[in-house]
Amino acid sequence: MTEPKPSLYERIGGADGIVRLVSKFYNLVLADPELAPFFQHTPVDRLLNMQQEFFSSALDGPIRYTGRSLVEAHHGRGIEMGHFSRFVQHLLTTLKDFHLTDHEIDEIIARISTQANKVTEDANVDG
Repeated sequence: MTEPKPSLYERIGGADGIVRLVSKFYNLVLADPELAPFFQHTPVDRLLNMQQEFFSSALDGPIRYTGRSLVEAHHGRGIEMGHFSRFVQHLLTTLKDFHLTDHEIDEIIARISTQANKVTEDANVDG
């Protein structure tokens, strides 16, 4: 009998890996002059905690996201697809620092990219 394949959460290093991922990732995001203004009124500690929950949940970890819906949290903020693309590019850069296969990186990017319509101005408030 073969061992079950580890989840992306386990492959990224579990809770410690998620903390490291979010920290490195948001260092890039908050240093980006096009993205930083979206976070200027957001307490960084709260942001990092919510993102740790979000990434844990998105990567099949044991922690579930308890924040507001992505639509509610991002509605009316003027986030366009170009901003989301920059965000994803920073995630891709960050993920390359982890011992992941190209397939695993692609899977993580795909999971996050499915949320684009909930984050950008195309988002439906009801959705």
